[in-house]
Amino acid sequence: MARRYTVDTNLYIDALRTEEGKSALNAFHAAYAPFEHLTAVVVQELRAGVRGRAASRLEAMLFAPFERRRRIIAPSYGAWKDAGRVLSELIAPAAWGGDSVSRSFVNDVLLAMTCREAGVVLVTRNVADFTRIATVRPFDFVRPWPMPSR
Repeated sequence: MARRYTVDTNLYIDALRTEEGKSALNAFHAAYAPFEHLTAVVVQELRAGVRGRAASRLEAMLFAPFERRRRIIAPSYGAWKDAGRVLSELIAPAAWGGDSVSRSFVNDVLLAMTCREAGVVLVTRNVADFTRIATVRPFDFVRPWPMPSR
């Protein structure tokens, strides 16, 4: 069975901002399209950052192809529950009242648990945070960009 992949938000942002990022993402799509999925966590992060025409383009160019193919992975109750467990082990309870827990890190934990549950490999350049998360609840992730096996 072939490995399935999902791309982290930071790599989509790179593709939207730079030609190098766009080329790298397009090459990944060309090699892995049959094995690629989009997570609802990444959709939420990307959608939160755009308005107007940019939002419409994001919907049409990125979300719609995955939606048509039913390749959207959303966190289940179990993924949310696991994310809470991971957060409780990584972050002191007192920190929840302050500014030390970023929304981005909470989303990263939820993304990791969603990938774990779905059995997909996360492609990300945020290796430090995901390595930390994996110490509590292992899941598969790789740096950009994995090479197709021949």
